[in-house]
Amino acid sequence: MDLSNKVALVTGGASGIGAASVRLLAAAGAKVAVVDLDESGAKAVAEEVGGIAVPGDVSRPDAMNTIVADVEQQLGRLDVVYLNAGIGAGQRGIEDLDLELYRKIMGVNVDHVVFGTTAAVPALRRAGGGNIVVTASLAGLVPAPGDSIYTLTKHAVVGYVRGAASLLAGEGIRINAVCPGFADTPLIAAAKDRFAGFPLLSADDVAQAVADILDRGQPGECWYVQPGREPAPYGFRGVPGPANHQAPPTGASENV
Repeated sequence: MDLSNKVALVTGGASGIGAASVRLLAAAGAKVAVVDLDESGAKAVAEEVGGIAVPGDVSRPDAMNTIVADVEQQLGRLDVVYLNAGIGAGQRGIEDLDLELYRKIMGVNVDHVVFGTTAAVPALRRAGGGNIVVTASLAGLVPAPGDSIYTLTKHAVVGYVRGAASLLAGEGIRINAVCPGFADTPLIAAAKDRFAGFPLLSADDVAQAVADILDRGQPGECWYVQPGREPAPYGFRGVPGPANHQAPPTGASENV
């Protein structure tokens, strides 16, 4: 993967998968903008790789527009966008819903992906095309038992990526999702003792999968990442069509 003379943006880049991805993208030749709510952490990672730090709350409606504009102004262009920021739910979501926590996870895990994509697409067009990768989860492909709200957010991300892919591919913009299993990152730090004896991914494992997606992914693919396995696109099954099938009305889309 040669990213010489390219500019990349990574949200949630101050730690974990984001920081590992920043290092990998920089090693491939990219100038990297490290975006994180943790300003000091973002600065530390950016200084390490010769990039720039852009602090911001990616869940806010106007934040990603400001961040993308700042990156273009400082680095001149934008070619790769890795929307990686994410948080856990902190509740099951089926009784006594904590609305504040619910809005928070929806803002970071879902809104940030939509806001980030809509902010990045014009910049990628100006660069002549590019790539968007979104961190989903295995919970975006199969349900995570006992974590229905987190599952909701990651299924939403996977659906958004798959739906947006065909709309962007004709412009030379490819969008994909990376769907890792349990990884040894700050997201599970508080519950790490529950994973004793269970194989965990490293942040570098997921970053390498992101590199593989950038190198050879196809539009709309959602790649699973599991310990001991090569990352690969998940094979979604088609939905059976109606009996006595006829072509859908003009302007409609068929679910497949």
